[in-house]
Amino acid sequence: MPPEFQTHQFELPASAAGLRLDQALAAALPQYSRARLQRWIRDGAVRLKGQAARARDRVEGGEQIVVEARFEADTSVGAEALALDIVYEDAELLVLNKPAGLVVHPGAGNREHTLQNALLAHDPALARVPRAGLVHRLDKETSGLLIVARTPEVHTRLVAQLAAREIGREYLALVAGQPTGGARIDQPIGRHRSLRTRMAVRADGREAVTNFRIEERFRVHTLLRVRLETGRTHQIRVHLAHVGLPLVGDPAYGGRQGRVAGDAAQLNALLHAFARQALHAQRLTLVHPGNGRELSFEAPLPQDFEALLAALRADVGAASAARRTSAPGSGRGGRRGKARSR
Repeated sequence: MPPEFQTHQFELPASAAGLRLDQALAAALPQYSRARLQRWIRDGAVRLKGQAARARDRVEGGEQIVVEARFEADTSVGAEALALDIVYEDAELLVLNKPAGLVVHPGAGNREHTLQNALLAHDPALARVPRAGLVHRLDKETSGLLIVARTPEVHTRLVAQLAAREIGREYLALVAGQPTGGARIDQPIGRHRSLRTRMAVRADGREAVTNFRIEERFRVHTLLRVRLETGRTHQIRVHLAHVGLPLVGDPAYGGRQGRVAGDAAQLNALLHAFARQALHAQRLTLVHPGNGRELSFEAPLPQDFEALLAALRADVGAASAARRTSAPGSGRGGRRGKARSR
């Protein structure tokens, strides 16, 4: 598939004086990432005063610039027709509800049957957008909302929004444990020192901030509403486990399901059988990069997650009923009052 070209011709403003060429271009063409601009400079697609230039060359301001914006298709990932749950779609972006079990990007052992394969089948033009337009990612076993940009320019704007913490992302997370209230976890995250497929809280890691508040309490578990400020790999899973609130069903960071005491064999079996982390990207808010309109989306909980919550609620109800029955004066097991003589 041949590359697409879009030519930009303009004069650098006087305020660009003293900047590197790549810096000046990033300011003049904010719709493109600096990495992409640097690649175009290296490939000879940028002419400064009619001549090829280097990214580190200093500009004086007032020079004539020609940029041949090249959008070459990535042919390393194939298109594959898979069902997509599209929540919103227009010419510039998509919002998807990803099911649990679907890998987002191809990788070692997952070259096919990924969300990226499915997106390329839905819109072949996404081959010219980085990562087929995916602005952020979810772990394989996490369900919920994802944003997809349909042009390179929109992708750059949305990535910038994400970096500036202007895109709101809220999750529902079922954890083993009962916090006394909400909290803000501000702990850096980096690669685990010995288990290279995992992440860990590390003093030398990258900034990571997670906020949570209590959505619903159960006997042993808690449903949390989690809001991300940053987007590190496995961030919610690592942070919640770090503060003693591991996600139900998380084999990497959980270690326990939160066994319920008493007559709860069926519930405990259901908890044990929940074979993925109980985490769902439920709410997404952003400013449309094209028209500036505020957008807000919600995705319902998947059936397996909803069924687990229903069982936990039923357990709370049964435990409350048992306490009422055994309370003094509540019936057969309670104390009887003395009859008053008339």
